[in-house]
Amino acid sequence: MTTTQEPVAGAQTAMDRRSVLQALSGLMMGMFVAILAGTVVSNALPTIISDLGGSQSVYTWVVTAELLAMTTTVPLWGKLADLYSQKLLVQGSLGLFVVGSLASGLAQDTTMLIAARVVQGIGAGGLTALVQIVMAAMIPPRELGRYAGIFGAVFAVGTVAGPLIGGLLVDTSWLGWRWCFFIGVPFSLAAIVLLQKTLKLQQVTRTGTRVDWLGALLITAGVSTLLIWVTLAGNSYDWVSGTSALLVAGGLVLLALAVWVESRVADPVVPLSIFRNRTITLTVVASALVGIALFGGTVFLSQYFQVSLGYSPTAAGLLSLPMIFGLLVSSTVAGQLITRSGRWKRYLVAGASLMTLGFGLLATIDAQTSIVLIGAYMVVLGSGVGMLMQNLVLAAQNDVPAAQLGSATSVLSFFRSLGGTVGVSVLGAVLAARVSSDLGALGGASGGGHAAAPDMSALPPEVAGLVRDAYGDATAELFLIATPLAALALVVVVFIKEKALKTTSGAQRLEDERSVV
Repeated sequence: MTTTQEPVAGAQTAMDRRSVLQALSGLMMGMFVAILAGTVVSNALPTIISDLGGSQSVYTWVVTAELLAMTTTVPLWGKLADLYSQKLLVQGSLGLFVVGSLASGLAQDTTMLIAARVVQGIGAGGLTALVQIVMAAMIPPRELGRYAGIFGAVFAVGTVAGPLIGGLLVDTSWLGWRWCFFIGVPFSLAAIVLLQKTLKLQQVTRTGTRVDWLGALLITAGVSTLLIWVTLAGNSYDWVSGTSALLVAGGLVLLALAVWVESRVADPVVPLSIFRNRTITLTVVASALVGIALFGGTVFLSQYFQVSLGYSPTAAGLLSLPMIFGLLVSSTVAGQLITRSGRWKRYLVAGASLMTLGFGLLATIDAQTSIVLIGAYMVVLGSGVGMLMQNLVLAAQNDVPAAQLGSATSVLSFFRSLGGTVGVSVLGAVLAARVSSDLGALGGASGGGHAAAPDMSALPPEVAGLVRDAYGDATAELFLIATPLAALALVVVVFIKEKALKTTSGAQRLEDERSVV
């Protein structure tokens, strides 16, 4: 089999900054819609499920289906990026996202909506993996920090704007919830056109390669089984039950078979050899811990703002801005300093330290905590995440052969998403149990990980006060659990060995490696 990528004049000539920024415009637009897909429905879900006549379990699956598809397909997209045209793959993932979005917006029942969300998630998985892979192919590691602020800005805007846009669309009578899905379509189509015009990647020819579809199937099935378990446990069935045991056993068996297959095929989806690289192994562990702590800890902040502090959904979204501001500023400043000095480990350590401190501070909140104080704590947390999350990818990409850039990058994204999924599910169960315990006879007001926040206006004043206190204390407990996980991430990054950043892009390094062979 022979595969090619689009040629570019001067194989050894790095792209100039203007060309990089032009190409990034399409990539970042694609990344924006991928992030938006996961956040825009959060405030709209109660209306969507009510309109389509769905149940509480369907409420869960509308979120879970997209997340499962995105997380489990990331390694496959990464492997495809090592073999085929990265430009065509990005455009293909955007095309899948468009199909899934249109089908979601046109859904007439919940079954069609969930199936469409799977397609949307597959496209989003491609964008999650491929954007960073293509960036590494275009930009030398030494220069990647210069563009970290752009990535951080897109991440921030997509995360904050999603719930706000979703709530606004639902509340606008002449638009409605279907536009929560339609809104990403023009962005996706524009990104496809921009990439066609601006993205020029060096020609790569590979022979005798094939995709390990059996390994991909086993990995997807195994991870999906375990994710279904952690997503529904404590809600549809008990954590300790026959159903839990069956799902865990089945998932582990499938993953064991996947490892066996991956160790024997010529072109595995996830080359097990990359885990012999100390940097890859440590950054994977750190990324998973960051995912568990960050997404598991912060996803419930909006509920805390609404229930404990009494803010509206729109205001709750805006109150997340301090954390996003910290993330954006720290990632931009750290990126510029890394480009200037070539030193990066100090920012990993500082980021993990600030993240741990931020979680520790947020573990002290309750229903009476000043919003100004909470904002300050969120700035600390966001600053730590901004220095840590993207630079873990930089450290990994700098330390692998160019031919494995796709696999290495996608493995990090996969474990971060996996950690986030596990964190949201497990900590959601912790929150539900703590709220139910604190409220005692009023346990029916618990929110859990997937239920909507209780309607505080419908509760008597004395009951509303108890609910506010219960949610405040439970949210603080989630951050208390996240704190040691962040501290463990700090320990892990301390052991990552700092290596000089390479000054050639992934495409140039691949050309050099092939010429040596």
